[in-house]
Amino acid sequence: MPKIHLETKIKADIHIVFDLSRSVDLHKISTAHTNEEAIAGRTSGLVEVNDTITWRAKHLGITQNLTSHITAVESPTYFADEMVKGAFKRFRHEHFFSEENGVVSMKDLFDYHAPFGVLGNLADALFLKKYMTKFLEKRNAAIKEFAESERWREIL
Repeated sequence: MPKIHLETKIKADIHIVFDLSRSVDLHKISTAHTNEEAIAGRTSGLVEVNDTITWRAKHLGITQNLTSHITAVESPTYFADEMVKGAFKRFRHEHFFSEENGVVSMKDLFDYHAPFGVLGNLADALFLKKYMTKFLEKRNAAIKEFAESERWREIL
């Protein structure tokens, strides 16, 4: 099963970075290129353990819904979400945070399995992993931008 590992360094307080990462409102801003919208469950604010969120977005030219469940929150160092309904066969996205000398290391581990068996594996090899990596990198760039400026006050 494919895994995406990302690390983003952010010069900000770990609590701000952690909360921005859990912000439904910032997620909407950071994924504007896919018209992502929270349509059910938690639709604004900060996700907490046992929350569910249903997102509607346009990915790869197809509008789709994806429901995610927040399975763990350990402030300010970790949270995880898992797909319960959507286009993937399955996914688990873990978010890790640590801080040293005023710099937060935000690490993503996105572990997923594409649908459609062999065809899904081929799609993953050809474009899906690259697409998902860029999607997560854009999201992380927005978190970094908001955290390193005063813009985090607009969200939190």
